[in-house]
Amino acid sequence: MTATTAAPTSATRLANTDLAALILRVSMGLLFIAHGWMKYAVFTPAGTAGYFASIGLPPFLAYVTIAVEILGGLMLIAGLWTRWVSIVLIPVMIGAGYFGHGSNGFFFSAEGGGWEYPAFWTVALVVQALIGGGAYALRDARG
Repeated sequence: MTATTAAPTSATRLANTDLAALILRVSMGLLFIAHGWMKYAVFTPAGTAGYFASIGLPPFLAYVTIAVEILGGLMLIAGLWTRWVSIVLIPVMIGAGYFGHGSNGFFFSAEGGGWEYPAFWTVALVVQALIGGGAYALRDARG
């Protein structure tokens, strides 16, 4: 017995895309909050600023990064201006890949973590910016 399946309808594809955007948005939001909170609660803002200075970045960027990661994560979860928030977070991930992990090699299993994870996360942010907030987004940037 052979089962036949019909091609998904446009409505089904749209619903799947909205669900995928929701899953991506919420998972990245949670991870950004976790990373920002780690910089705040574990490394402390002053410690994070010291690390930023040690890798050649202005220390004030540590405070900006903590705020952007936590607030950006909350906005992603809520679905507030998802496209714009994703675009704002891209330089954070490029900076993490280049300054924080670039000299450690590609694989994240390297001591200090390689740049593969921030690179993948950057691509995921580009995808999120392209597909928008998806299902249950409180405010989409679409006109």
